Amino acid sequence: MADAYRVTLDDGGQVFAKTKSSAPPDFFPTEAAGLEWLREASAVAVPEVLAVSGDPPLLVLEWIEPGSADLQTDANLGRELARMHLAGAPSFGREDCRPLGSRRLPSDPKDSWAEFFAGNRLMPLARLASDADALPESAIRGLETVAGRMDELAPPPERPSRLHGDLWGGNRLIGEGGVSWLIDPAAFGGHREFDLAMMRLFGGFGEECYAAYAEVAPLAAGWPERIALHHLAPLTVHAIKFGGPYVGATLEALSAVA
Repeated sequence: MADAYRVTLDDGGQVFAKTKSSAPPDFFPTEAAGLEWLREASAVAVPEVLAVSGDPPLLVLEWIEPGSADLQTDANLGRELARMHLAGAPSFGREDCRPLGSRRLPSDPKDSWAEFFAGNRLMPLARLASDADALPESAIRGLETVAGRMDELAPPPERPSRLHGDLWGGNRLIGEGGVSWLIDPAAFGGHREFDLAMMRLFGGFGEECYAAYAEVAPLAAGWPERIALHHLAPLTVHAIKFGGPYVGATLEALSAVA
């Protein structure tokens, strides 16, 4: 976990700063690049990066004054996310090839979502889970089997979308005026169903958000049946890191996919 601070400057202004003693040199530069990339879409509010350093590890962002949600907050976010996704990405992955997240998952560009999800998510996670003895051997084989079937299991092909990459409720702040701000991205080019499935995993977003999203950018038929497929990556990460109920949740997702 990073250490986070609200810092008051000499001129009275405030910024948000965080450090992480064990962070690799590219950790905060990768996050900063993701934040700036999402801001470039001019679709959803993202804090401005004010300073970043790999050594010492440091990230400084504009301060977001907390606020309260109003009746339009979730619907507005749904429309904004749709526009962010539609801003697109050069490929499935990251052009800088920087690894993402605490498990340092590969992000090198791929030509299709099926290839990216199989080669940069499911197979590396199967190896990590096996090395950590985090999942039963049957689950490891299950992840490998799903990876081998991604051409048939993947959503209908779309051009790459601009994804947050770790879009759970804790990475959405509500600021003044009920505005939603996105923080802590693991940004990459991917299939937009992945972001929306991640939002479903831990909750925190109202149905108005999904309905408004669909008004701007409807998803392909059958997307609810593919949610478990997208959940395999974050659930396996959580099983590796925390064990406990996430092991059973990963097994349930594998069963739903199979």
